[in-house]
Amino acid sequence: MHGEKAPGACSEQDPVTRDYVFNQTMLRIKDPERSLDFYTRVLGMTLIRKLDFEAAEFSLYFLGLLTDAERAAMPSEPGDRSEWLFGQRALLELTHNWGTENDPDQAYHDGNSEPRGFGHIGIAVPDVYAACERFEQLGVEFVKRPDDGRMKGLAFIKDPDGYWVEILAPRNMRF
Repeated sequence: MHGEKAPGACSEQDPVTRDYVFNQTMLRIKDPERSLDFYTRVLGMTLIRKLDFEAAEFSLYFLGLLTDAERAAMPSEPGDRSEWLFGQRALLELTHNWGTENDPDQAYHDGNSEPRGFGHIGIAVPDVYAACERFEQLGVEFVKRPDDGRMKGLAFIKDPDGYWVEILAPRNMRF
């Protein structure tokens, strides 16, 4: 099976990379309590592992959208859980530098204002409209509602640090 063709893209995968796993995307967060509430309660992610680095004064929170089977397979022993964690696909790593939650001037660049860089993470849901109704009830801030703009049937919401989260339904993505 081959991917799509585009200038600069390899047409054949190097065999040595076949066991590589896209494991995580990292976002810096100001307040772990607010961010963990958003990613676990609002988006349904599971907190897989928290790691504290006292000497460097920061914590890492690893989250994922896990199936029941994946949650059941998650080891309980910390070392085994870490090894399992770093073999999973498409996780979110939230990095909290201690004390930022107490600094009223602390804010992270969301990547969508100038200079543009990072854009968003994406979450696939069965029904964008139902998900957005729920987000509305939970007081989530919207960047784009499903029927706004040219691209219908997908939405963008903001997490507590202003990062954008695209909400899409795979069945609506037939380009």
